[in-house]
Amino acid sequence: MDEPVTSREQDAVRILLLIDGACEPVNDVERADPRLAEAVGVLRTQVLLQKLDFWLRNPDYLADELLTEYEENKDSSLLTHAATILDSEEPEVRRYPMLRHHFGAYEPLEDALAVLRSANLVVQRRRGTVNRVRQYDYFLLRAGRTVAREVIREAPAFQYYIDRIRLVLMLAGGLGGSQLKMRQYLQAEYADAVRGERIGSVAARARMRLEKLREQAQVAEARMSKHD
Repeated sequence: MDEPVTSREQDAVRILLLIDGACEPVNDVERADPRLAEAVGVLRTQVLLQKLDFWLRNPDYLADELLTEYEENKDSSLLTHAATILDSEEPEVRRYPMLRHHFGAYEPLEDALAVLRSANLVVQRRRGTVNRVRQYDYFLLRAGRTVAREVIREAPAFQYYIDRIRLVLMLAGGLGGSQLKMRQYLQAEYADAVRGERIGSVAARARMRLEKLREQAQVAEARMSKHD
């Protein structure tokens, strides 16, 4: 069966909402640049953008990571969030696999970013030398933030991305792109994927894991009830 793919327009909206949700304040040096006078935030590095987008495009991996967090701190809301994803068809109908690249999950975003740049919603800046780009930064302009808000008002279906972006950012916990890459490599399906091919799903394994954790939670709750 062919893997689902996104359109350039879908990618543009998703990336705009992601940059809007994940961006940090622009510093004074950057704000002094006339070309960034309208910038209201910046998401630094393509690596970070790609790694956050991986969880956004792959709700099965997002849910599995939420289960890992739940195992570590027993916050029941994490189990609830994971169950909301895994008890539905979301891992199948909302999953858009990414390619396994030299440095982990990667999907060309230049077309989507070109849409955002041409509409003066986002400015992409490169750091480094003429011969070597060290990193890309993505500046959200005031018009980009306005459009992001308008998209949600005019097309409520995109609220899905807002809700999932919140989970992605909670899971990321402020980590940088390289740190998120290392975390994602802990998934065998991710690490073992053949370069140039799509990274496989973990939905079946995550659902089995969810059921096991639910059973454990029920046993623990029953024990606590006996002691009350």
